[in-house]
Amino acid sequence: MIDFALLGGAAFVAGLVDAVVGGGGLIQMPAIFSVFPREVPATLIGTNKLASIFGTSAAAVNYGRRVRVAWSTAIPAAIAAFLLAFAGAWTVTRVPADFVRGLLPVILIAVAVYTFKKKDLGSVHAPRHSGRTELLLATGFGAAIGFYDGFFGPGTGSFLILLFVRFFGFDFLSASAAAKVVNVACNFAALMWFGYSGHLIWQLGMLMAACQIVGSVVGTRLAIKHGSQFVRKLFLVVVVLLIVKTGFDALTKWQH
Repeated sequence: MIDFALLGGAAFVAGLVDAVVGGGGLIQMPAIFSVFPREVPATLIGTNKLASIFGTSAAAVNYGRRVRVAWSTAIPAAIAAFLLAFAGAWTVTRVPADFVRGLLPVILIAVAVYTFKKKDLGSVHAPRHSGRTELLLATGFGAAIGFYDGFFGPGTGSFLILLFVRFFGFDFLSASAAAKVVNVACNFAALMWFGYSGHLIWQLGMLMAACQIVGSVVGTRLAIKHGSQFVRKLFLVVVVLLIVKTGFDALTKWQH
């Protein structure tokens, strides 16, 4: 019961953070792996995805009710992400992800520096593209992020937000809303794979899902109440934590 209470609390906090800027996996994944150190990793990852898809879906619905979601960008990106997430998951079973593990901290440092230097980045919602250009860019970025999420995963939500802000001209709040739609597609693709292969602890996953939903509702309300500057600040905090976590993981892997 203590273990389940711990994981429920971790899922709540993960849902809250993930609803605002992504990166909930930073909290939820270490928690579930620490409580079940002898469980098959694929089963824990599948259980994590089961919880995450409920939290992310709740966040997407809440954003949809209160923020004008750029569906013309989000939908093609989500479809491409869904399809390519399968390809990424298949690829990781045949190609080691070590080179991505080593490169990720460097990419995240560049993301943090760029966001910090561009003080006005994401403060104004001024979409730059429409029509065919919007469709092609959304599909291309969605495919790339979907493949990455299936292949490796950490920082997917944060990368999506930056892409929507930098290349589509969204403010951070609108970018976070659109990112949730794409995240749902990525999580659903992964969940189908893990469910098909039997790598799920259903009871635990549903408990964590309920806690994620509550956390995501709180997170979306905080984001909507405090606006894009709040999302930007939390985005930077999560990216820095991702840098520390992925840097440590890459260093540990290299030493071994």
